[in-house]
Amino acid sequence: MQIPPSTQDALLAAALAAREKAYAPYSRFLVGAAVLDEQGRIHAGCNVENAAYPQGLCAEAGALSAMVMAGGRKAVAVLVVGVADSPVTPCGGCRQKLREFAAGDMPVLIANAQGVLLELTLEQLLPHSFGPEHLSGS
Repeated sequence: MQIPPSTQDALLAAALAAREKAYAPYSRFLVGAAVLDEQGRIHAGCNVENAAYPQGLCAEAGALSAMVMAGGRKAVAVLVVGVADSPVTPCGGCRQKLREFAAGDMPVLIANAQGVLLELTLEQLLPHSFGPEHLSGS
């Protein structure tokens, strides 16, 4: 699926705005994410750290939660923005969280503050994944 440039721009703007609100007092590593749902709405999230390190929340998880709260049930694209020497992709746990709401061909856009660096699919990030259809009994 091709994401139109205007939609990419809107996703990037939402993710950058979310990134600015990240709560990362320990790592100082700010991440923002934006999910495009099946209704064409954009939902954003930021990382939220916790003094008990494993209890933090990734930006992608926050964006998915916002999508579900708004009634969305399918992610059709996601953009993740972080600033580092190499592209910041979703962690393994977030790849699986995205898989719950998306097909393997969903575009995953990886960006920094200047724009999109990589365009991948969820299947490229999480090959041979386990998803809801495995539990359907068929």
